[in-house]
Amino acid sequence: MPFQFTGFADEAEKSLEGQIATLKETGWSAIELRLIGGKNVCDLTDDEWAHTRDRLGEEKIQIVGFGGQIANWARPITNDFAVDVAELKRVAPRMRQTGTKFLRIMSYPNHKENPLPRAEWKAEAVRRISELARIAEGEGIILGHENCNGYGADAEGFLELTEAVNSPAFKLIFDTGNNSLHDNSCESTWSYYKACREHIAHVHVKCAKPGPDGAYVTCHADEDPTQRQIFEDLERTGYNGWLSIEPHIKAAIHAGQDVDDTGEARVVWVEFAHRLEKLIASLG
Repeated sequence: MPFQFTGFADEAEKSLEGQIATLKETGWSAIELRLIGGKNVCDLTDDEWAHTRDRLGEEKIQIVGFGGQIANWARPITNDFAVDVAELKRVAPRMRQTGTKFLRIMSYPNHKENPLPRAEWKAEAVRRISELARIAEGEGIILGHENCNGYGADAEGFLELTEAVNSPAFKLIFDTGNNSLHDNSCESTWSYYKACREHIAHVHVKCAKPGPDGAYVTCHADEDPTQRQIFEDLERTGYNGWLSIEPHIKAAIHAGQDVDDTGEARVVWVEFAHRLEKLIASLG
């Protein structure tokens, strides 16, 4: 099997211990960290980080990536850039400690009420990401741009960014469902994938299908035919990295749909993981 499996276990359990237990139940030994007890991993104090690092080390769980906040939906192009620089400089040493490669970023959504003209939006996004990429190069980590929000939310924008930034530390984290959900079309995800395949360094797995009212909703990998299409092409073209699950079925962190105390989110997360494994095994 060419792929390795990991995921955002904060969509299964809030606490670190709950996330560790979820991974054990799934049979996986790697994690992408985002929220721990409701707090983003990039905002942990030194003591909180040391505890997280040491517990995962004790359990021999590899930290594949940090789900950071840089340039995301809550930090538009008009937000104070110093906040992002400080986050990167704070987490890079922690990532080096654990051999963590990917810091998930986005690319600065435009201001909703007073949007910049596209040319100005692009210029400022390029300026900011170029500076961040220079820091990341020196730290030996990769800024993984997710096809979610910001100037690079569509393939055209991402390709413009990657050409202008021109850094080995700026790569694509391709989410296999974001464009489908944003555009109500799985063809949108496939089009982004085809246009940007050569820039993919890491893959997040999210799946979508039409809901009862026609708007697309999240689902399992075997319910979205675009997933097989993408995985087959990834395998054919030599991708041998991580598939990191972010189901968004019972929990969607960015939308305020948090994990509850019923345990249902964990059940769904583990089921999503096993159904994905089964789909990948069927690729032959």
